[in-house]
Amino acid sequence: MLDDAILQRFIEATPLTVMVRVALERALDPEWVDALFQEQRDRQYTRELLFSTVVELTSSVALGMQPSVHAAAQARKSLPVSLPALYGKLQRTEPKLMGALVRGSFERLSPVADELEPKQAPWIPGVRVRIVDGNHLPASEKRLKPLRGFRGAALPGHSLVVYDAELDLVSDLVACEDAHAQERTVMRELIERVQPDELWLADRNFCTSAILFGIANRGSRFLIREHGATPNPKELGQLKQVGRVETGKVSLQKVECSDPQGRKLRMRRIVLELDEPTEDEEKTIRLLTNAPVRELSTRQAVRMYRNRWRIEGMFQRLEAALNSELRSLGAPRAALLAFTVAVVAYNVLALVQRAIAASHPPEKTGIELSFYYVANELRLNYAGMMVALPPESWPRLNAESSKQIARRLKELATQVQPHKLRKHPRDSKPKPKPGYAPGSEARRHVATSRILAAGKVTSTC
Repeated sequence: MLDDAILQRFIEATPLTVMVRVALERALDPEWVDALFQEQRDRQYTRELLFSTVVELTSSVALGMQPSVHAAAQARKSLPVSLPALYGKLQRTEPKLMGALVRGSFERLSPVADELEPKQAPWIPGVRVRIVDGNHLPASEKRLKPLRGFRGAALPGHSLVVYDAELDLVSDLVACEDAHAQERTVMRELIERVQPDELWLADRNFCTSAILFGIANRGSRFLIREHGATPNPKELGQLKQVGRVETGKVSLQKVECSDPQGRKLRMRRIVLELDEPTEDEEKTIRLLTNAPVRELSTRQAVRMYRNRWRIEGMFQRLEAALNSELRSLGAPRAALLAFTVAVVAYNVLALVQRAIAASHPPEKTGIELSFYYVANELRLNYAGMMVALPPESWPRLNAESSKQIARRLKELATQVQPHKLRKHPRDSKPKPKPGYAPGSEARRHVATSRILAAGKVTSTC
């Protein structure tokens, strides 16, 4: 039975932590996780260790409450299997189960996110925007026996991530064990899950005729930066200037490409001549889209494509605030599962942050919330709360509707003090000087205290 007096103390002292518990129960309910395992598994099976237990241990690492899976297992009161058996379960987790975990948790959280701000105008009425990009896991520690004598980097794999920027939630994921596999080939699995009335944003690495036709054949739209070599569409008219946006001049041209079966796909090529070049010294950006003009005008398309960079911001927040890349897990499936659970944890914290912003609108408070400080408060308080109020004492929220969950989160969010979670943006960093630096310059070192005293780098520092 939940101790109301103890719960009230946590609501008063750290309401955000209670909100995370409510959202976690919604996203990763153990019964649902185990049912998903039974539905998606191929060769795996459950004997003593439940998949929900594996996810629970991994999520405690992703949220920063434990430094490693080993430490999380050691801290648990009782584990029904040995540590080697736990790691064996991690290393055998099937990639398709990881994608199903992200999709399922998104389906459980997105209606709640919609209820938190139901009157928010969509970017494109009747269309869901999907941003796709790849994430390559960094080199792992060489704990696996075949890697111990290897001096180079051991890459455990990568994944394709689909991001709903309007909700700030990851909606899908494809885990790939082969770190050298091209993202374009992994994209085939995602195309099978493209839904009608979506707009897919992607960079030029995904600009192939197979991907463009695949999205169009599913009744959806794309807005993808054109690659220099592929799909090399046929021009159907002259390039005509149609106006300007904030960053440069915009031109339009009708083009067409064909697939191996001879089918035709007509598109708009949108060319943006930048006033200022990109970091790669590029002055021209070409976009391809099959979205009708009545739905997405040419200049709207240019502005819409700028939202593709939002997924890069999501990756930065994921890496900075959560333990999404566990270098101690060298087995590809184990490392990919840890990243997958971190993505679900990101969705939970993003939902909580959305609830706080709905109760304390930034346009009224003038405060933009920091994802880092949201995660930091959770790390400081969640473990203590779960000691005082263990999982079995909390009420089950499965029967509650999305509207009821959203109402709970909003009520708790009124107790949050947003100034304690304020973002403190830093000034932009100066760009490093390009070009080659001689070894004598690169190896040179200075005493910071002397530089601060002198105000500049001198030969005596």
